[in-house]
Amino acid sequence: MASTPLTLILLTLTICLRAQAQAQAPAPSPSGSLNLTAILEKGGQYTTLIRLLKETQQLTQIESQLKSNSQGFTLFAPTDNAFMNLKSGALNGLSDDQKVKLILFHVTPKYYSLSDLLTVSNPVRTQATEKEGTWGLNFTGKGQQLNVSTGVVDTPVNNALRQQFPLAVYQVDKVLLPLELFGENQKSPSAPSPKSSKTSPETPTVAAKAGGAPSPSGDQKDTAPPRNLALGLVLAGLAFFCMGVLS
Repeated sequence: MASTPLTLILLTLTICLRAQAQAQAPAPSPSGSLNLTAILEKGGQYTTLIRLLKETQQLTQIESQLKSNSQGFTLFAPTDNAFMNLKSGALNGLSDDQKVKLILFHVTPKYYSLSDLLTVSNPVRTQATEKEGTWGLNFTGKGQQLNVSTGVVDTPVNNALRQQFPLAVYQVDKVLLPLELFGENQKSPSAPSPKSSKTSPETPTVAAKAGGAPSPSGDQKDTAPPRNLALGLVLAGLAFFCMGVLS
């Protein structure tokens, strides 16, 4: 009879110890249940980015790869204002493949904390990186200020929407425009000046006047002295002949 209360006490202690151990144990990795859309929606100013992630199907790709990617991901999230400040037609002028590249350019195939990015080796590879081109990001830090540069734009890395492995999401106030897509427009050669375009067709005309076929008047001047000399000799000969006959 005395063993029954003791057994109940031991069972109660065992249950309490198990509950305490479960409470102290680390939570399972959230990689299987991460919702990138919910993270961005909580930020409240990423409507355009969410739309592009869905249109390019990269939202599904990222969430799916997070389940098996041991390196994690880092996403740089441009705000709605960042997209609004783009030049008119900048996005509409891109093909579907180029839009995918643009989105992938905002994602690195590795998890980086803000302190990691302050000391990282540049350029940092992005998901857009392939054999052609670099498609990399360059980070510079001074104190606690971190900037990211693409070769086309430079902007601070601001608020961390999420900074927990396997996914980091950081706010940027400019769309990260890759040099491989937008660098051509930045370095487009200037149109030829009106003077140069007018000079070229006039050049043959000036050359024709200066060194073209000799004018007829010039030929007559060059040949006139020999002809006059011959005529004078003929007349002199006739005069001597006449004088001889008369004598």
